[in-house]
Amino acid sequence: MRAVPRAKIFLVGTLCLTLSLGTLATLAVAAGDDAEPKHTVKEVMKVAHKDGLLKKILNGDGSAEDKQMLLDLYVSLIENKPKKGSMESWQTLAGGAALAAAKVVVGREDGIAQLKKASNCKACHDVHK
Repeated sequence: MRAVPRAKIFLVGTLCLTLSLGTLATLAVAAGDDAEPKHTVKEVMKVAHKDGLLKKILNGDGSAEDKQMLLDLYVSLIENKPKKGSMESWQTLAGGAALAAAKVVVGREDGIAQLKKASNCKACHDVHK
């Protein structure tokens, strides 16, 4: 029997987790999950955007830990509620950012390009801030 490399197992597992994020977030909101998100929207914006984590990753200088941190932050966005605008729009925009960050974590070829597109500040701020 042929051994499967650990990296391949990790990538497949991470991809499955990534695909589940949107569904889980939708189910948690639909079920009225009152658990507090790990990070507030303000914390996400500070660490990911103002402190330069996103920029570091988009420039190709982010470590595996940096990429994982960005994914964690963006998952928290999905778990938060927007100041204004619909929850459906919020989950679509935040979910897109989380999915793009997950693609970067697993090394997808189009991950950085999708992350750049999904992290467009104006797209979210126009509707939700």
